[in-house]
Amino acid sequence: MGGRYFGTDGIRGKSNSFPMTPDIAMKVGMAAGLTFMRGDHRHRVVIGKDTRLSGYMLETALVAGFTSVGMDVFLTGPVPTPAVALLTRSLRADIGVMISASHNPYYDNGIKLFGPDGYKLSDEKEQEIEALLDADLSGSLAMPDELGRAKRVDRVLDRYIETAKRTLPRSMTLEGLRIVVDGANGAAYKAAPEALWELGAEVVRIGVEPDGFNINRGCGSTAPQLLIDKVREVRADVGIALDGDADRVLIVDEKGAVVDGDQLMAVVAESWKEQNRLSEPGIVATVMSNLGLERYLASQDLTLARTNVGDRYVVEHMRAHGYNVGGEQSGHMVLSDYSTTGDGLIAALQILAVVQQKGQPVSEVCHRFDPVPQVLKSVRFSGQSPLDRSDVKGAILDAEAMLGNSGRLLIRPSGTEPVIRVMAESDDSSQVTKVVDQLVELISHPAA
Repeated sequence: MGGRYFGTDGIRGKSNSFPMTPDIAMKVGMAAGLTFMRGDHRHRVVIGKDTRLSGYMLETALVAGFTSVGMDVFLTGPVPTPAVALLTRSLRADIGVMISASHNPYYDNGIKLFGPDGYKLSDEKEQEIEALLDADLSGSLAMPDELGRAKRVDRVLDRYIETAKRTLPRSMTLEGLRIVVDGANGAAYKAAPEALWELGAEVVRIGVEPDGFNINRGCGSTAPQLLIDKVREVRADVGIALDGDADRVLIVDEKGAVVDGDQLMAVVAESWKEQNRLSEPGIVATVMSNLGLERYLASQDLTLARTNVGDRYVVEHMRAHGYNVGGEQSGHMVLSDYSTTGDGLIAALQILAVVQQKGQPVSEVCHRFDPVPQVLKSVRFSGQSPLDRSDVKGAILDAEAMLGNSGRLLIRPSGTEPVIRVMAESDDSSQVTKVVDQLVELISHPAA
């Protein structure tokens, strides 16, 4: 649930435009600081960022906000989002902040907040902070002798790299693997290649020269062609691409084929089941995950619990129901044995562990099922939502009946713009196309 400032994943927008301006960032620091200050101890906050030019501006503004209410600040510099979640817990901080707009272009930026447990804030906590953003906080400022201090924290990346490496079985190395790593010119441009090299792999690095403007530009998990070309050029065993803040991963096999998050979740689910490591007999994914994944898991006597789109909803369901594997088709994977949020590097390491255990090429390991034909189209509308019309409601029921048990229909209004997404899956590809096209036609043309 988004408010005036907070959307589905923190606060996000174009740099130096509402709400990503220095004055609002400072206010966020003050409001978040006041929300999490409890007791008489020295309160502390960890602030990390990716490599965007605007990160300097927002970081400085946040520091001013937090120190003004009496919080001590630990600055990490460019680190992956999961590293901030980790450090928030290990440094016993009261709050963690990541300055990043994830896979968006450099001119966007965002502020993600983590609680002392390393998990993203609940809607309720965000609402508490939001209520303070437009309030007069001058009466809550710290006295001159109670102001916070700010300092840089050294060797942060070393901590994160060691944590990531420890997720592999103790005796395992990555020797014999040639890996291309695309750091998206983002937050993991140092950490990811370094971790893989320390584990024994031959590492070819791309997307590791950030300049403030080139994050996610023609590289990273949202633009895999660079990685595909490099894997083929150097005849690598596998390619790994992260996004700007390294909380998601995309894998390319030795043939240059892209492996999506659904296949990766299937690999981990099967492997962990064999090792009796699943805390529940199934995994959590969103409504966008392919029906093929659901059927494959069922063949392994595992369930697929579905949530709304967004990794925070996946994590909430995992925590509420005791699952330790979850993720999204986009490559967010949450392995709660190791991390409180999506972690692209740790997810990649779990896949590489299976590759090493099986001694098979990535193309074989990562092809667990054939995806069911899927068609997704978006329809823009104006005025009242077409989903309230009786003819549309009737057509949706007819479409569901047509697909029956061999398919799936998903109608989803966008949370950020006047757009309705129509998605259908079925073993019959022509039927899927027909169902989606008919619904799109009806939704886009008001009833006569």
